[in-house]
Amino acid sequence: MLDRGRGPERWNVWRPTVDVCRHDEFVIRRFELLHTTREKALAETVIGDIRAASPETEVRPHIIDFGDPWDFGVVYGALHDFATNYRFEPDREDYLVHVTTGTHVAQICLFLLTETRYFPARLLQTAPPKHKQQNHPGSYSIIDLDLSKYDKLASRFHQQRTADLSLLKGGIETRNRRFNNLVARIEQVASASRAPMLLTGPTGAGKTRLAKRIYELKKLRQRVAGPFVEVNCATIRGDAAMSALFGHVRGAFTGAERDRAGLLRSADGGVLFLDEIGELGPDEQAALLRAIEEKTFLPLGSDREVRSDFQLIAGTNADLPAAVRSRRFREDLLARINMWTFQLPGLRERPEDIEPNLDHEVGEASVACGVRVTMSRQARERFLSFATSPEAPWSGNFRDFSAAVMRMSSLAPGGRITEEVVDEEIERLDRGWRAAAGGEPRQTLVELALAPEIRDRIDPFDRVQLAEVLRVCVSASSLSDAGRRLFSVSRARKASPNDADRLRKYLARFGLEWKSVRGLRIIP
Repeated sequence: MLDRGRGPERWNVWRPTVDVCRHDEFVIRRFELLHTTREKALAETVIGDIRAASPETEVRPHIIDFGDPWDFGVVYGALHDFATNYRFEPDREDYLVHVTTGTHVAQICLFLLTETRYFPARLLQTAPPKHKQQNHPGSYSIIDLDLSKYDKLASRFHQQRTADLSLLKGGIETRNRRFNNLVARIEQVASASRAPMLLTGPTGAGKTRLAKRIYELKKLRQRVAGPFVEVNCATIRGDAAMSALFGHVRGAFTGAERDRAGLLRSADGGVLFLDEIGELGPDEQAALLRAIEEKTFLPLGSDREVRSDFQLIAGTNADLPAAVRSRRFREDLLARINMWTFQLPGLRERPEDIEPNLDHEVGEASVACGVRVTMSRQARERFLSFATSPEAPWSGNFRDFSAAVMRMSSLAPGGRITEEVVDEEIERLDRGWRAAAGGEPRQTLVELALAPEIRDRIDPFDRVQLAEVLRVCVSASSLSDAGRRLFSVSRARKASPNDADRLRKYLARFGLEWKSVRGLRIIP
């Protein structure tokens, strides 16, 4: 419509198709003019005017009849066919797609086809002259959809993605490559998909926290509008499970004195997190499968369907494929919920992340305790040395870790965690892990060898060194054998090494003798 006009006055108004060819510094070699049969007369006028304004420009008319120019599917299909049949030679020519003319539907379709590279081109946008200047071609701008070429945009998107990843990691600058790659993939999926997600991993690995952060990210990006609803499936059984998940009507069972909406209905428009989904019974599994696939379900005791459109995030520490093989979990439900499966590593698998998580937990403890909590340098080194060593299995993962930092913070005199507080916590953790494993709390070799009053006078550094010496001694066949192992490097520099004597003197510093040391055994 903007290119209409027949008389001489048409040159006094802005016509985007004609005027784009009137810029002296911007010469168009070939113009592919798309028009419908109904606009053939207008197209002939435009072609003549382009030839008059720019003799260098070859104009090629193409008739494309859309039928309904406002039908998105029809317009996109016609333009798609044109793009796929056109012989582009991007190595020899540069292409521009003019998006200022045509219906809004055509402009959108041209943009999409260019963005997906069906048109290997950049976008050309034109605008009328300012102040309604007569016989002026207006202005033009060329837009490259390769956003990487726009430094400011690229920087902006990078900053936004960094912020989104930080949100998923709870603001912790994690260092473990596997975990960081996992979070990056979760960010992509959370932003693009509403399909169910399955979070697997050991107890305490952070599945619930991550599910909440996924919800926060999706809400930030306006992918969901409803609430975050969570339930641990291991805590509900039988009618209570059906009622909690799917709701019930009054009188559905003894004690059902009024209607109950249920968690699935409460999660409408939002995210439903079912932790320990492997604990659901067969009836709940069947009803859940239908709710995921059809967005409808029957409340307990009702014959009227209820609709709820939610995104499911499921969590489990169980081997669901094994549960399928033993017929404890539905194969079709597993197939439906594991489209996106992410396995969270345990804390022991992320030793690089223990230090940043320690800083984070100390900050959290400061808020909870209402006082700024700090750690002395020695206390920090002592705790990190233990936390990253084989002595710390972290069987409860981040639950153990968070609880340990909170206990130390609560006991810290004046808000400063000392070595004594750290040592007390290490002993507490060790006792707890041993008891959970079905054994007695373990006594270390140092504890077995030294009386408490002597042990308390030894620096942590000396205690670590002594522990290694004792470990070698209890496994050696003789004093000389133990000495050779302990001094294998320095003995090579001595003319007449006496490893046994050196070891005897070292043990004597702590009031120990070889015979007593040789008989030490850690209680299994």
